[in-house]
Amino acid sequence: MEIIQQILFVAALAVTAWFITKRIQLITRAIGLGRPENRFDHADERLKTMLLVAFGQKKMFTNVLVGVMHFVIYAGFIIINLEILEIILDGILGTHRLFAPYITPVYPILIDVFEILAFGVLVVCIVFLCRRFIAKVSRFQPDRHREMTRWPRTDAAIILIAEILLMVAFLTWNASDSVLRDRGFGHYAELQGIVPDFLISQFLKPLFTGFSDTALVLYERLSWWAHILGIMAFAVYVTYSKHLHIALGFPNVYFSDLQPKGEMQNMPEITKEVQLALGLPVTTEADGSQANDNGEQPAEVGRFGAKDVQDLKWINLMNAYSCTECGRCTAACPANITGKKLSPRKIMMDTRDRLEEIQQGWKMHGYDYKDDKSLLNDYITAEELNACTTCQACVNACPININPLDIILQLRRYRVMEESQAPASWNAMFSNIENNMAPWKFSPGDRFNWAEQVNEVK
Repeated sequence: MEIIQQILFVAALAVTAWFITKRIQLITRAIGLGRPENRFDHADERLKTMLLVAFGQKKMFTNVLVGVMHFVIYAGFIIINLEILEIILDGILGTHRLFAPYITPVYPILIDVFEILAFGVLVVCIVFLCRRFIAKVSRFQPDRHREMTRWPRTDAAIILIAEILLMVAFLTWNASDSVLRDRGFGHYAELQGIVPDFLISQFLKPLFTGFSDTALVLYERLSWWAHILGIMAFAVYVTYSKHLHIALGFPNVYFSDLQPKGEMQNMPEITKEVQLALGLPVTTEADGSQANDNGEQPAEVGRFGAKDVQDLKWINLMNAYSCTECGRCTAACPANITGKKLSPRKIMMDTRDRLEEIQQGWKMHGYDYKDDKSLLNDYITAEELNACTTCQACVNACPININPLDIILQLRRYRVMEESQAPASWNAMFSNIENNMAPWKFSPGDRFNWAEQVNEVK
């Protein structure tokens, strides 16, 4: 019987690894669709940012209570999963609590810490479910935010309920294991005197006092299998879910933009054209890198701005896969607050949905598959883009340094420069800036007339 369990466990592990590997390959290829962007500079500063923002959860603590609850789930996920190593080895080798005899003084302390965190995760997940579906926090409600349709709400519920069930399985597994150890049944008796009752699960032991030995062994095995198979299924599921940020949050923060938040980047293509027109040395290529100083005109001018995901930078696409759909960006957006259709969260979700649609095309038709859709117009409308004030509120609010504004600007630049679809008021402003060096229709010589009028009043 034991060898059958080992075979089944190894098979389950292999299937899980296969699914995760395939998803990683697809997601990596999808992110690779983006244009080149150098995000490997200033390694020390990037590492510091990652430790503060991703590891230290710095931006989550703008709301202390929510920050603490999120930290409990985050710490629980990181630390409890250390226990998975023992479970995997037990499953492969057919052992039971493999590490206990070798780290006897430390083992109970580790499991107690795991149980405290497991109980904390369980409680916080229940609170988060209540916030979403009972308290109905505004940024999660579909009647206020049209991107929060049935699937995003269902996805969040699946993840929270799955985490609750995993923690229940873990705690009841420890409790049933402790009862079998107390009874001196089978191989469980080998750990008597080595492994004491655990801090949280000891209070669940009365639930199993009426179980026969056979029923108790059956429950212990079922809860063990439920816990580890649940973790495997969870690991596969998150690659399709917004909870992919569990894996991508750290690299996403590491590669985040280090420039001052208020600094808007010039288009390298335009900078290069201006330099060529003025006879200046060309210093910037279309990918943002330093150009060879030969002043040669390129054979073909690249696209200005972005129409589809292939025109965005690779970091924009990683941002899309890293988005937690928490809605803090949208809650901070002044355009959204005043009733405009713009939602920075929707921008990120639309980008990811477009990438997923392309992936489906790859699966059905191969990697050369092309369709007639694009991110602009088919997913994101001009009304949304034009509502953005470029205030950077969404960028500042994101807990993992996602930049929806960069995508908005690139799509908007395409509409203005490739399709000449700027609103009339914008075109007037552009003309004034070009002719008068200011957004207003006054010549530079008349710019300070208002000051003379003030002096006359005095």
